[in-house]
Amino acid sequence: MADKQPITAADLYRFQLVSDPQIAPDGRAILCCVQWVAPETEKKYTNLWLVAADGRPPRQFTFGDHNDSHPRWSPDGRTIAFLSTRQDEKQAQIYLMPSDGGEARPLTEMQGEFGGFSWSPDGRRLLLQFRQKEAEAIEREQDEQKKKLGIVVRYITRLDYRMDGKGYAPQERWHIWTVDVDAGEAAQLTNGDFDETEPCWSPDGRTILFVSNRSDKPDVTYDAAELYTIPADGGDMRQIPAKYGRKSTPSFSPDGQWIAYLGQEKPGKFYQNANLYLLPAAGGEPRNLTAQFDLHLSSSTINDIGGMPPQTRPAWTPDGRSILGQVTVHGDQPLFAFHLGDEVRAERLTGGGVIGQFSQTADGGQQALFAANQTDPGQVALLDRETGAIQTLTQFNEWLAGVDLGQIEEVTFPGGDGGDRQGWILTPPDFDPGQTYPAIIEIHGGPQTQYGRFFMHEFHYLAAQGYVAAWSNPRGSQGYGEAFAGAIHGRWGTVDYDDVMAWTDFVAALPYVDADRMGVTGGSYGGYMTSLIIGKTDRFQAAVSQRMVSNMVSFYGSSDLNIRSEHLFGQETPPWEEMDSYWQHSPMRFIGNAVTPTLIIHSEQDLRCPHEQGEQLFVALRRMGVDTEMVLFPDEPHGLSRNGRTDRRIARLQHMLRWFNKYLKG
Repeated sequence: MADKQPITAADLYRFQLVSDPQIAPDGRAILCCVQWVAPETEKKYTNLWLVAADGRPPRQFTFGDHNDSHPRWSPDGRTIAFLSTRQDEKQAQIYLMPSDGGEARPLTEMQGEFGGFSWSPDGRRLLLQFRQKEAEAIEREQDEQKKKLGIVVRYITRLDYRMDGKGYAPQERWHIWTVDVDAGEAAQLTNGDFDETEPCWSPDGRTILFVSNRSDKPDVTYDAAELYTIPADGGDMRQIPAKYGRKSTPSFSPDGQWIAYLGQEKPGKFYQNANLYLLPAAGGEPRNLTAQFDLHLSSSTINDIGGMPPQTRPAWTPDGRSILGQVTVHGDQPLFAFHLGDEVRAERLTGGGVIGQFSQTADGGQQALFAANQTDPGQVALLDRETGAIQTLTQFNEWLAGVDLGQIEEVTFPGGDGGDRQGWILTPPDFDPGQTYPAIIEIHGGPQTQYGRFFMHEFHYLAAQGYVAAWSNPRGSQGYGEAFAGAIHGRWGTVDYDDVMAWTDFVAALPYVDADRMGVTGGSYGGYMTSLIIGKTDRFQAAVSQRMVSNMVSFYGSSDLNIRSEHLFGQETPPWEEMDSYWQHSPMRFIGNAVTPTLIIHSEQDLRCPHEQGEQLFVALRRMGVDTEMVLFPDEPHGLSRNGRTDRRIARLQHMLRWFNKYLKG
């Protein structure tokens, strides 16, 4: 590999990120989104590409410095509907374009936010999840003086008043709309002070199914999501009786007699599996189809090139005999088919790696997939259900072929309880087993996520700088069964800490690792663990704690999770009723023991783990005389490392490297 170059931080500008592959009804072609960065402006743009199913080279379908997204084929395959900001970078609209090319024409002139849309079975209408822009905001934008003065006051009446990456929520709610494709006329079907989300058509196009929480206090009893239907032409909505519990991504069976959805029955248990349920369309007792397999149907695999792919709604096969869905399992995220019958049979359709969004042909014979692995951030692939063959159709990011990414080894090691755990070790390019190298232990966020067979630029970057990068899935991670994920419920920083330290022991014992030159880092829950570690051990020579939770008491109410943090931590009660429990598991409780030089990285607009969490840690370490610095990134949310502005992502990596070089290389 002498002719190959190591990866750099600046290579973040070079990535083309693939998403949302949508196959034509007849399977002849696939549309996908491709995001790219304009270095001179630091702006990110997305265009649509057309990928031929017969293996011919893909071609760009839309052009320009704007964002085209959410492409959807009409049922006859002749028209593409998609969202675009080509007329206004702050306001997307739906556009229609012939599938064989031509001029795109705007269909809508709506002010607000689109949450997705789908074609009616007859191709005459689009079904929207849409949230109108507030009248006050529209008035302010139309009046230059009011626009200059900005918002006068925020009036807050509910707990879910802000969200990381979005900011303060408008007073308007998500509602269900339809748009006539020929006339462009939009009709609002639902209204009121409730959110209606994830709508879908019935097979005959007469009924719309959706999810809504219409309890007395939906922002408190957030597990009380129920399924509803409403006539597609408007009318009274009807609740479909079903068991209490979180419900999402519902869809009708091809004959309209059944509804499949993802659900969780245990209130407030963040760790539980998302199971696939089957419910009579008229209502009744739902059947849990997947409990026997102890699988989590989700998209929960960490990466830092665009983030986790969105969850795709489980898809019925046209014969109604099977349901397809993504599963998080043992470092992979494969596509599964669950075959219905008296005994449900689970069939894994794809091998190692991560399957993100997927779509299928009208006859269900082929599925278009987002497919990624540890050396490829993602391509469009095609699955043939008859043969089981998977063909990769695109080669975006071909420049990676000229990069020496080092070698990744998957290992099994004994955890803190002696049970098997899964981990990965990445050695530097031009690795010499006769030498010893400094090592960096990486800890993932979540905690109910997993590291897996997905591309991590940060790990390859650190390896390129002469470090052994090592990552694992301790207890609390998803992918190893519900009991494993729930092992830290109510006791963060206990058995998970034991597993991380067991992993550290394993890595330190490798003959090519210098046990006296080891660092630790992680973000979010990984930042929590890093902050906890420096207060419980002096094992590491340097630490970088990122977007962390440091104090569970002050985190409560300051995070956009608000009261959900009770259930995230597994405390069940608020801190004023059980202060000791929150404090017992907080890194700040142990910080008086810290001696490890620690760099703190946080984003100023992080609403998930507010930057006051990092500031508490910084002040305490400085007060004690521990060598520490803090790096704050303005205008960035929680997901800086994967979705932030590229120059800031690069600066973050450079600060990490500077800190580790100072203490691990001297």
